[in-house]
Amino acid sequence: MEINKRTILWIVFAVSLVVLWNNWMVSNGKQSMFSPAPPAKVAEAPVNGANGTAGVPAAPSQPGAVPNDAAGQPAAPAPARTERITITTDVVKAEIDTLGGVIRRLELLQYPDHFDKTKNQVLFNVSGNNVYLGQTGLTGGVMPNHATPFVARPGVRTIDGNNQVQLVLEAEQGGVKLTKTLTFKRGDYVIDVRHDVTNLTAAPIQPALYLQLQHDGNKPPGDSWFTPSFTGPTLWTPEDKYQKLSFENIEKNKAEHSTKANGGWVAISQHFFVSAFIPADNTPRDIFTKKIATNLYAIGTVQPLGSVAPGATVSNTARLYSGPQDEKKLETITPGLELVKDYGMFAIIAKPLFWIMDHIHQLLGNWGWTIIAFTILIKLAFFPLSAAGYRSMAKMRVVTPKMQAIRERYKNDPAKMQQATMELYKSEKINPLGGCLPILVQMPVFLALYYVLQASVEMRGAPWIGWITDLTQPDPWFILPVLYAISMFVTAKLNPQPADPMQAKMMLFMPLAFSVMFVFFPSGLVLYWVVNNLVSIAQQWVITKKFEPKK
Repeated sequence: MEINKRTILWIVFAVSLVVLWNNWMVSNGKQSMFSPAPPAKVAEAPVNGANGTAGVPAAPSQPGAVPNDAAGQPAAPAPARTERITITTDVVKAEIDTLGGVIRRLELLQYPDHFDKTKNQVLFNVSGNNVYLGQTGLTGGVMPNHATPFVARPGVRTIDGNNQVQLVLEAEQGGVKLTKTLTFKRGDYVIDVRHDVTNLTAAPIQPALYLQLQHDGNKPPGDSWFTPSFTGPTLWTPEDKYQKLSFENIEKNKAEHSTKANGGWVAISQHFFVSAFIPADNTPRDIFTKKIATNLYAIGTVQPLGSVAPGATVSNTARLYSGPQDEKKLETITPGLELVKDYGMFAIIAKPLFWIMDHIHQLLGNWGWTIIAFTILIKLAFFPLSAAGYRSMAKMRVVTPKMQAIRERYKNDPAKMQQATMELYKSEKINPLGGCLPILVQMPVFLALYYVLQASVEMRGAPWIGWITDLTQPDPWFILPVLYAISMFVTAKLNPQPADPMQAKMMLFMPLAFSVMFVFFPSGLVLYWVVNNLVSIAQQWVITKKFEPKK
């Protein structure tokens, strides 16, 4: 039976949908259809032990309420008044609550909101049923935690002409004094977090420090089947490397991840942004995930601070990164943090593609023109392979009348029809699968570019021309999908026409089906495919003309 190029196209299309569905599942923390889950330890929140590593105080059902200590007793009465302190730098505006020293709101001043450009992107926040908090405190007894009232020392609250601004918070509870120092730096999304623990009692204490990120389990706004994004806990350890979890598995107590480490970080990742607590290197810590309340979850670390003698002070330094998933910046902060920019299973292709595009962008300064230039470079790089396919299609177009004659002659004898067709291919030196090569070459690049556009905060909000104001969002006027459909019709005309009427109808339907699907895809991806088709049409037209019989 003759193997038709268009049938292969449909197979490739179907396989692509399966791959996209699989990666949507993986991006949402579900298991891949193609590989079993890797063995891992079932994570449990740390429990009290003799070494002083106590569990994080149980959180209340409402953010900001008083948690219980390890013994289940109220840790502190609710303060009569609290203060909200705002720290402003050139890149962030943070609101810290003196109740617990909790970062309750973090606004990124250089990143507009994805849906309301008059506002800035907000990470930490408590609004309605949305909760996103960064919390720290002590555990191991009655000690200051993220629900203890702190007192802020007077000081500068804006960075102005300085290189940094600090906020110092102090609290005392159970004879233990905790001094929390937050240092914000110019042009930096890293907040230095220092904890000084002073023992004011007459006996040694064994405190442990916890660093915790809370987040609700709601799906992010704008998430859809065609443009899925991952929001959930992630972590990295030197031993087990990058791990991505889901709120759903935490809810079911099935979250599997590393539970102990001497390095690494814990984070809440979301589309284009991440918040990560980074403890000091070479410090033992427990890693936990847990359900705090209905639709509220946490990931964090607990670090034992050792025995603190009466009157002595022990210090601990950590960092909190809360900002964009800028791959180049994340690589300089700590190992593995750049992996939160998740390219999925196409990372091996997507990372070098983005590297090339980033260098082109440095020359052109516009991501739309960068995509166009990148597409042309890809077409030139693969032209020898594509040309072989175009030559096969051109030859197929020339011998179409002979093939139709064979079908008519042997329409009642399929075996002889297939034999005669293969002899025709052999005599004309035609590879019936050759026409599939251009599509097969482009498909991995197409899928990898899909993830580059989905994951690259560098392209978030990046305009091209006129109506395209954000290459990571669908075309608002559907112009690019329409241009794609037109280019597909032109391509179909240059290809050999199928003798089967059903196949001919399918070929007319395919451009329409793809263009409808592309209505929901990022406009940058559709731009790539339109330019790819236009260059392919030019290449195919030139090669086809060489093989057409002269009149």
